[in-house]
Amino acid sequence: MASPQREARALLCAALALDHAALLRDPAVTLGADVQRVQDWALRRAAGEPLSRIRGMRAFWCFDFAVNGAVLDPRPESETLIDAALALGLERKAPLRMADLGTGSGALLAALLHEWPCATGTAIDSSAPACAMAAANLAQLGFAERAQVMCGDWRDVVGQEFDLVVTNPPYIRSADIASLAVDVREHDPAAALDGGADGLDAYRAIMAFLPQILAPRGFAIIELGQGQCADVGALAKARGLQVIAVRADLAGIDRALVVGQADARESVKLLGE
Repeated sequence: MASPQREARALLCAALALDHAALLRDPAVTLGADVQRVQDWALRRAAGEPLSRIRGMRAFWCFDFAVNGAVLDPRPESETLIDAALALGLERKAPLRMADLGTGSGALLAALLHEWPCATGTAIDSSAPACAMAAANLAQLGFAERAQVMCGDWRDVVGQEFDLVVTNPPYIRSADIASLAVDVREHDPAAALDGGADGLDAYRAIMAFLPQILAPRGFAIIELGQGQCADVGALAKARGLQVIAVRADLAGIDRALVVGQADARESVKLLGE
């Protein structure tokens, strides 16, 4: 978690359109006409609004993504999914077919397309404003020609086949939403948080069609909430999928579950599991 001093410095730099180095070179910089924006932003942050929402931008992987109230704020722990994908040892120049279920800002798909420069991807979300944000981010980062954005039910990708599927579904138990930190509870879209009574509703929905969209040697990498690894793994196995790996985030929490078809397990062994 960022310290108050670091956040204040970041807020000041963003409000003044300065980088940290410029502020260090001139710590006595005059606010001038920007003083009102600095004050307004400071009050919004003090009220619990995340700095990323105030700026309208969040860093993820090696990019800055535009964000607004329509999309989940991409967080560092979700980068664990990209680490898990890289650990699979897939050919980096292969023409892989990828999908991001519940894409939000498009951050996961953009990071994957960056790492696999010959891959193509489909991003799908049920929210039209989220789809607009994902499309804008993917275009801004130069991925428009390799990415398709679909607005609709996640099952709408059935009929396509993918080598790699990623998803960060809603997984917070409904009863726990009220106790979340204010920056999450009041500024992330509820539909991107609420996973139902036990937090597993979205996982059940995904597992119902996931085997149909995975290529024979395809993988899916699924973000987990704390303590959900065993339950989500059991849902995958009940649908005939193999649990390939579990990857923890920097806090030591099991964050990414890798599952695949039976043939996917063999391909991992060939890569030296």
